[in-house]
Amino acid sequence: MLKDFKQFALKGNVVDLAVGVIIGSAFGNIVSSLVSDIMMPLLGIVLGGVNLTNQSFQIGQAIIQYGAFIQTVIDFLIISFSIFFVIRIIQRLRNKEQQKKQKPSPSQEAILLTEIRDIMKNENKTEKPNKMKIHIK
Repeated sequence: MLKDFKQFALKGNVVDLAVGVIIGSAFGNIVSSLVSDIMMPLLGIVLGGVNLTNQSFQIGQAIIQYGAFIQTVIDFLIISFSIFFVIRIIQRLRNKEQQKKQKPSPSQEAILLTEIRDIMKNENKTEKPNKMKIHIK
C-alpha cells in the first residue's frame, strides 16, 4: 500500500497540481487584497464616499452583508479573467510549438526531384550557348 501511495504521490501530475494549488492560493490572496484595499475604496469614492464592504441590512436577527458579497464577486471576476488570460497565452504558445512540429518533411521523391532540378539548373548555367547560325535562302 505504501508503494502504491509513493508511486501516486511522485507522479508528475500530482506534483504539478500541488504547485498549481499553492500558487493559486497565493494569487487569490493578492487579488483579494487588490479588491479590498484598492478597488473597493475607489469604487466607494465614485459612489459618493460609501464603503461598500461594510454595507449590510438586517432582517430580524439575520444580517445580510451585501457589500462583502459584492467584494467577493469582484474578486471572482478578476481571478477568473486573470486565469483566462494566462491560459490563453499558454494555448497560443503551445499552438505555435505544434505548428513547428507539424511541418511535413518532404518525401523521398520530392527530395530526389529537387536534386535533379538543381543539377539541371547547374548544367544549363555551365554550358555555353550554341553559336550555330542557321541561314535560310
